[in-house]
Amino acid sequence: MVQAPQRTAFSGPTLIRLLARLTDIDVPESRQSLSDRLSQWLGWTDAIALSAALNGNPPAAASGARANGHAEENECARVRTSLANAIVGDSAFANARRRGSAQAPLQEAPVDAAVDYAVFRQRYLSMQQAMETGIGSLRGRLRGTLATRTPGLARLAAVDAVMERALSAREQSLLGAVPGLLGGHFERLRQAGQETLADAQASGAAAAVTPNAWLDVFRKDMQSVLLAELEVRFQPVEGLLAALRTS
Repeated sequence: MVQAPQRTAFSGPTLIRLLARLTDIDVPESRQSLSDRLSQWLGWTDAIALSAALNGNPPAAASGARANGHAEENECARVRTSLANAIVGDSAFANARRRGSAQAPLQEAPVDAAVDYAVFRQRYLSMQQAMETGIGSLRGRLRGTLATRTPGLARLAAVDAVMERALSAREQSLLGAVPGLLGGHFERLRQAGQETLADAQASGAAAAVTPNAWLDVFRKDMQSVLLAELEVRFQPVEGLLAALRTS
């Protein structure tokens, strides 16, 4: 069976640990604090906007505008489940058995040369767009609800809006690099699979090799990375939802 390269383990979100395991790039764990890193990502205009959100007087909530927190909880769960189901149910990430592919004799299934990573890249980008759209709308909705509660929560909503605008370009740049990293993983698995097949054919044991096993490994890995990215993208929503629960 084709195995992904083993990387040195370190702490961090599941997405970072997965990418470290699947790629051949050694990235040392950052020794900077979160505040130090944020200071490098925020420009002076962002700092002014953030200061205004922190120190300004949030608008008073309109009378009768208090929203039901249970509705927000349910909507968050619905959006998250819908996105997770879209990832898990995407046929591009299903293995050969789930796709209904019969295991043909090895000589009749030279799929390696025909498989193009561009198809997987496009599916990943489509999923990223769906996450960005769905979670962005949900985040805005939660901010609107928080603004109807206490002045402190209204201030939190204002700060979150500033942070989303300030960090969105950085987030898109970092997450936009993931498909490229997975492209390298795809090629390494394909090469390893071809070498395994060639060795088996040379020794007369080709029948014992599962055709295109490397591709099923890749599909599973890509699906796992997408689910981990969903977890990262949902963190601001979880923070706003936690604040809403306290009100």
